[in-house]
Amino acid sequence: MERGSDKHSPMRDDQLKHETEGLVRSGHGTHAEEWKDPEPSGEDQPDADKAPDRTLHGGTPPGMTDDDVDGRAEVATYLGKDSYPMVREQIINLAIDRQAPVRIVDLLRELPSGREFHNVNEVWTAVGGHVESDRF
Repeated sequence: MERGSDKHSPMRDDQLKHETEGLVRSGHGTHAEEWKDPEPSGEDQPDADKAPDRTLHGGTPPGMTDDDVDGRAEVATYLGKDSYPMVREQIINLAIDRQAPVRIVDLLRELPSGREFHNVNEVWTAVGGHVESDRF
């Protein structure tokens, strides 16, 4: 009979933690070692779901809709965050220079003139969008 422990050493614990860190953080396989990825559900088995009794709505903060999140993100893509503060004309010109689609430029043309905007949230609310109701 061999004596020993079934516990790992602290060094082995750290190594195992490092190996699974990508999977834990991202929620999907990291493809570094595909053989470690879990097998998909079989043909006669139900699909695995993280929330089987409901639908996950991550990424939509209180006070916003999915369209608000997508719209503000798209506007932010073309405006960036390094050019503020700006006025209406500067915002429109920046969007055109960065080759924003016509619908984004048309949306930005609805901004009131004579006002200075300090971030994309101010721009988004000025064109009728909604932002988070509980900001931390």
